[in-house]
Amino acid sequence: MKIGIMGARGSFSEEAARKYIETEKLEGVEIQYLVSAEKVLSSLEAGQSDLGIFPIENSNGGIVIEAVHAMAKHRFQVKKMFEIDVHQNLMVAKGVNADHITAITSHDQALKQCRMYLKRKWVGVDLQEYADTAKAAEDLGNGTLPNTTAVIAAKAAAELYGLEIIEESIQDLKFNYTSFVVAERLSA
Repeated sequence: MKIGIMGARGSFSEEAARKYIETEKLEGVEIQYLVSAEKVLSSLEAGQSDLGIFPIENSNGGIVIEAVHAMAKHRFQVKKMFEIDVHQNLMVAKGVNADHITAITSHDQALKQCRMYLKRKWVGVDLQEYADTAKAAEDLGNGTLPNTTAVIAAKAAAELYGLEIIEESIQDLKFNYTSFVVAERLSA
């Protein structure tokens, strides 16, 4: 079985997919890291994935706009919906001091979930949207992004890409749940 997800390795979508696999007691599952909801639903329609998992809404950040746009363009059915508790973390390249940060980048949803924190603690720092939280962490870790950039992502992304977390659970609300859709192809 192949499950396409909206996210890179270390993303919250990967965490959601692993929870789904465990809950449903699935075995022999290959996770496809497709980064965008558009790619997840295209892959599903083309028969390249058996299921697709992507976020649809966050209790703090609201609707995941990119997922809504992708859903409007594709034919699929919702197999299941579930939620996970999301903890956003601020991370930097190893050895970088908070004083050197000139930009903070992440997915639009992560920035929304941390907007009050960012306004309060990072005045004057450039906020930049990125395709995926974990992709931003990967690109900071591999040097694609300058080391004066900090990234907001899951703890798993920091571990995977060799980054240091300088502050944990920076989302504005203590309870920060994201709802995920498990999509499947329409039966003929």
